[in-house]
Amino acid sequence: MHQDTLQNGLPAEYTSRRVRSPFPIDGDLTKPAWQGVPKSPRFVDMVSGEPAFFDTRMASLWDENNLYLAYWLEEPALRATMTERDSLVWFDNDVELFLDGEDCYYELEINTLNTVYEVFFIYQDALKRGTRFDTPEFDLYQRDVDVLCGFQDSSRYKKHPRGKRWAFMDWDYPGLRTAVQTAGTINDPSTVDQGWTVEIALPWEGLKKLLPSRSFPPAEGDSIRAAFFRFEALRYHNKTVAESPGWALSPHGVYDSHIPEKFSYLHFTEA
Repeated sequence: MHQDTLQNGLPAEYTSRRVRSPFPIDGDLTKPAWQGVPKSPRFVDMVSGEPAFFDTRMASLWDENNLYLAYWLEEPALRATMTERDSLVWFDNDVELFLDGEDCYYELEINTLNTVYEVFFIYQDALKRGTRFDTPEFDLYQRDVDVLCGFQDSSRYKKHPRGKRWAFMDWDYPGLRTAVQTAGTINDPSTVDQGWTVEIALPWEGLKKLLPSRSFPPAEGDSIRAAFFRFEALRYHNKTVAESPGWALSPHGVYDSHIPEKFSYLHFTEA
């Protein structure tokens, strides 16, 4: 794990260790599987690179079947409202995971109630007839599809060299498992809470859809690009403030999480 990368502007790096025994995905990060696993440095403001106001860290493990991610989040006011899958989770406090792929990438968001929002993004210049994306799974006429970086998306419009992306809103990561545990009482402003933890299991089958030229499970020294975020939805008189804080393992320099070139490096070791 390289902590100096945050000071020199390079993407952060984290090395995921192999685990030999299966374990339950229940959000409990005190169980033996996570004991002794190095945590990342404290997340930083995704624009300025300054340390996040609330302590936030991640860690990773892997085995023959899955990639595992864990988040530890300090939070004095646990809060969540979204309960329906693929609802707009970023209006709550959430954690986010991005996985970069070949001409595509994946986004996962989870709030304190363990509500999941996920999207598969494909660059428009890559989704053409005869390509690997020319399948019913990515049929623009039959699936629930939006556009990222289009004219209505003014904060990103024409700001990335690859341009617009098709956003497949109804795509589900195969075999995804997530769990959350809280230390406190959700939606009770009369209490001071401690925080929450998130645990994620991602079968390698989904990584094969993102990176079809790669072999999974990984070999010693293999790497992928991934981004780890936390967004704190500030509220005033029960309304969400537009520019809520965004914290990340690697700063992006701008308030935009959709920049794969800024994603961290997730390395894999058999250790």
